[in-house]
Amino acid sequence: MTQPIASPITPAASYSLRRRLLAWLLVSTAVIGTVAMIDTWDEAVDTANEVSDRVLAGSALAIAERVVVAEDGSLEVDIPYVALEMLTSAAQDRVFYRVDGPPGTFITGYQNLPSIPRREGQAAAFENSVFRGEPIRLAALARSASTGINSVPFIVTVAETTIARQQLTQTILIRSALRLLFMIVGAAVIVWVAVTLSLRPLYRFSEAIAERSPDDLHPISQRVPNEVEGLVDTVNSFMVRLESALEALRHFTGNASHQLRTPLAIIRTQLALANRATGFDEIKEAARKADEAVADAERILAQLLLMAKIDAATRLASMQRIDLTALARQATADHVPLAADAGIDLGFEGEGEVFVEVEPLLVGELLKNLIGNALLYAGSGAEVTVRVGQTGERAVLEVEDDGPGIPAEKQTSVLRRFERGDRTEKSGTGLGLPIVEEIARLHGAGMALAEGREGRGLKVEIGFPVAG
Repeated sequence: MTQPIASPITPAASYSLRRRLLAWLLVSTAVIGTVAMIDTWDEAVDTANEVSDRVLAGSALAIAERVVVAEDGSLEVDIPYVALEMLTSAAQDRVFYRVDGPPGTFITGYQNLPSIPRREGQAAAFENSVFRGEPIRLAALARSASTGINSVPFIVTVAETTIARQQLTQTILIRSALRLLFMIVGAAVIVWVAVTLSLRPLYRFSEAIAERSPDDLHPISQRVPNEVEGLVDTVNSFMVRLESALEALRHFTGNASHQLRTPLAIIRTQLALANRATGFDEIKEAARKADEAVADAERILAQLLLMAKIDAATRLASMQRIDLTALARQATADHVPLAADAGIDLGFEGEGEVFVEVEPLLVGELLKNLIGNALLYAGSGAEVTVRVGQTGERAVLEVEDDGPGIPAEKQTSVLRRFERGDRTEKSGTGLGLPIVEEIARLHGAGMALAEGREGRGLKVEIGFPVAG
């Protein structure tokens, strides 16, 4: 039978842990940096305004102190130009001023300059506006000049363009951005170095595996970080299981080669005898013995293939709900001709349906091995009975014979592969009962060996879970 060729497994796309960490770092810091820069911009604007507004308010206060009441009761002001020079800067901002007397009275300055109405005694007020097409910052200070009898209110308004403020804001923002960029680059370098140093144990772990010979499957004792101890434990556990499986495979292969060597040697011997035979009867006898050896080899190969199939089974993908009574009855009927040829009375006992959840082909092989073993070892004139019943939640399958049986001290050893007990004269492979036990185990069933009726023969009992 041609086996399908398994398609190669495509490994998952690999990725760099170092690059992934750096990517997360850069993305997260970029988001945080954006939020920080927005906040820094607001803070820079507030800082620039606070610093410049103090100078602007000081200039307005200096002008207000030079406002006096003339003899005719009007207000006069001697503008101290040093107050306006306070506002000059490298940015060459333009400065504007305006002095207003009682409501509706313009005294001096730029008459079109916007003003901020303020009440006397309040601190200076500040406001952004536009003058002659340029953005400006206004500071208005309300004061009053005393005549000795009463006081005359006035308002001093001083304004300047915002070039210096913008430059100060940009300077603060740029320096903050440079500091943030330096922090990001420094963090990226630190992460790169830290990840490289942290991955060194994994590199050593990989080298330790690569340097091992294929036959060395002992657990790895390489020291690794706590975060990957689970991975190392899993690898070690896998290597232990793999070593056990390889050891079982080597043992199985050695026994299998020994089992096949015997029938092959018989075939070659009989062919040689047939080649040297002088009579037809001798040739016929040699051919008969060679044919028996071929049949033995064929049976051994079939058992070996079945055992390999069971060993490779990790799950029963084709579990079906079947009637165990019907399956056992059919298997018994199939072996009636063989039983008749061997002079054995083969019968079946079982009434009613007993449903179990099993893989039909494997359970069919289980029945073939049980019945075949009984027919092979019970001997001529023996009785072999196949029974199916139900006890509580267990479906019980029994195959009983009244032949020589197996001594109690040998019942454990015959469950090992290629073990035939003391019955070496029979042509069995020593795989029948081990196959039965493996199939039962795969189905969660229990298997027991016991003496037959009246202390004679052998009874094999298997209990399957009843299908719900």
